[in-house]
Amino acid sequence: MINFEAYLSDPVIGLGLVSFFLILLSLPITFWNISSQASSPISRFIISLANLVLASQLLLRWWQSGHFPISNLYESLCFLTWGFTLTQLLIERVIPSAFVQAILTPISLLSIAFASFALPEELKVASPLVPALRSSWLVMHVSVIMCSYAALILGSLLSVAVLISSKGKELQLRGSSMGVGDFRERDYKSNLMVQIEELTPVEFSSPEVIDNLSYRTISFGFLLLTFGLISGAVWANEAWGSWWSWDPKETWAFISWLIYAAYLHTRLSRGWQGRRPAFIAIVGLFVILVCYIGVNLLGIGLHSYGWFL
Repeated sequence: MINFEAYLSDPVIGLGLVSFFLILLSLPITFWNISSQASSPISRFIISLANLVLASQLLLRWWQSGHFPISNLYESLCFLTWGFTLTQLLIERVIPSAFVQAILTPISLLSIAFASFALPEELKVASPLVPALRSSWLVMHVSVIMCSYAALILGSLLSVAVLISSKGKELQLRGSSMGVGDFRERDYKSNLMVQIEELTPVEFSSPEVIDNLSYRTISFGFLLLTFGLISGAVWANEAWGSWWSWDPKETWAFISWLIYAAYLHTRLSRGWQGRRPAFIAIVGLFVILVCYIGVNLLGIGLHSYGWFL
């Protein structure tokens, strides 16, 4: 049963509920508009409002608790939802597609709904940080890691969109990480200038644009994850005297890094495009979810926020 008294008594939880209803309101508008080419400006506006509400919620909790709002799973999920909405808005600036909007919006709704309605009340209350977490590394490491999760998850969902939109089609990109296209479709000639002169502008199809955007989003998330792992190792050495302890969260984060490194390798070195790297990104999506949600809910390791165990 929903405890509405808690939402009214705590403005932080109340703002989380407001953001949930805003994203919920944008969802039917998004799906109603999916038959058109362009994304709904109304839905983008509502998502922007939800992003501002979430930012206000996190700042208020920061002011109330006196530390970066990441002390429990509720705050973590709210921060992740903020990252989802912000990344989605940036993606839609590049490709204002109704189909992309419909693929990305539900994950924000699921994360804030889980935080607002599934978690017990004791996990929504700000708690003091343990001594090891009282460090300036908290803001740098955790914020970067959470933003990397948001970028990698949304980039992987764009790969799902590639699989759906390119079903039954042969996808050959004309511009990508390897620069495939006219140069690969033509016979190589000895004179590079002749090749350049013969190149003609091409129109990218929707699956091609989505796949390229998925690659760029995952690349950005991979860089953030790399920086997050390095900063986490430095912080762990300061806090616990060990650079790496093979904690469950560390292990799954490293597995995630390896999978997305394989994704980038297949694109940069092997020249894979479209559907084949999309399957690798989807595997990475499941591993990221296990790394973030699975480990936290089971309450195992130094990085867990605890719930079941």
